[in-house]
Amino acid sequence: MCLFQFTARRLVSQARCGLKASSAKKQSFCLEMARPSSNMADFREVFAKAKHIAIITGAGVSAESGVPTFRGAGGFWRKWQAQELATPGAFARNPSRVWEFYHYRREVMLSKHPNPAHIAIAECEKRLSKQGRSVVVITQNIDELHRKAGTKHLLEIHGSLFKTRCTSCGNVAANYKSPICPALAGKGAPDPETADAAIPVEDLPQCEEDGCNGLLRPHVVWFGEALDPDVLTAVEKELDICDLCLVVGTSSVVYPAAMFAPQVSARGVPVAEFNMEATPATNRFRFHFPGPCGTTLPPALARHETEIIS
Repeated sequence: MCLFQFTARRLVSQARCGLKASSAKKQSFCLEMARPSSNMADFREVFAKAKHIAIITGAGVSAESGVPTFRGAGGFWRKWQAQELATPGAFARNPSRVWEFYHYRREVMLSKHPNPAHIAIAECEKRLSKQGRSVVVITQNIDELHRKAGTKHLLEIHGSLFKTRCTSCGNVAANYKSPICPALAGKGAPDPETADAAIPVEDLPQCEEDGCNGLLRPHVVWFGEALDPDVLTAVEKELDICDLCLVVGTSSVVYPAAMFAPQVSARGVPVAEFNMEATPATNRFRFHFPGPCGTTLPPALARHETEIIS
C-alpha cells in the first residue's frame, strides 16, 4: 500500500499540466502539448528508433472483439452495473450472485477471439524481440485476449477472469473450467427478469489445495481494493525505461492507470494515443490517432523499412 501511495503521488506530481499552471513556462508547455499530431509517418520514425516500448491497453481494445464493458448507459447485467457487483462487500453479502456474474463473463470470453489490434501487438513483440528490442503490454483488461493473441510480456494490473484466489488460504490459481463448478452450469443469464440462483456457499467454487476447501473468488481487483504492489513495481520499472509509450483503447479516467502515460510524457518520452475519440489526457501526448484500434494500430506497428530482420 505504501508503494502504491508513493507511485500515485509521484505520478500526480508529474502530470499536473492543465490542472495547475503557476508560471509562463508551464503555460507555454501546456499550449505546445495541446495539439497532438496524427501524422503516421512521424510516429513511424519514432517507432523505428524505440528500444523499449510500453503499450497500455484498456477496454476499447476488447470492445472490438465484442466483449461487453458493463459501463455507461445500458451497461447492466440484469439490473446491476459492474460497480455494484465487483466489490468485496457485494461478494460478502451475496457470493452466489457475484459468482453468477463472473461465470457469465467467463463463458462469454470463451467465445471471443483477439482482434487485429491484439494480434498486431503480439506480432510486434515477437518481431522486435529478435532485434534486441522489447515490448511490454500493461493492460487494465481481465479477459486474457492479449495472452490468447500470443503476447508474452504482459502485466495484468486488474487481474484475470481465468484466475481464482482462495478467501481462506490465499492461493492463486489459473482456472479455465467451463463451468467453473457444477452448480453454476446454465446460470448467469443477464436478462433483467432472471432470478438469482441462490447457490449455497458450499456449492460455489472451492479451493483445491490439500485440506483447505475455502471459498474461491475471482482473482480480479474490485472497486475499493488496492492493486497488487508487486505488479505496480513491475509497471513502474517498465515505465522508467521505456522510450516510447502507446495508450490503446483506454478512456484515461480509471486510476492509477490513467496516470501512467502522463508520467512517461512528463519526462519527455513520446506517447501515442490510439482511441475512438480524444480523452482527458490527449493534450499531454505527442500523437493521437482517432478511430478503431483494430484499424489504426496494425499499420502503426508493422515492420518499418529500416528494421533489420535476421
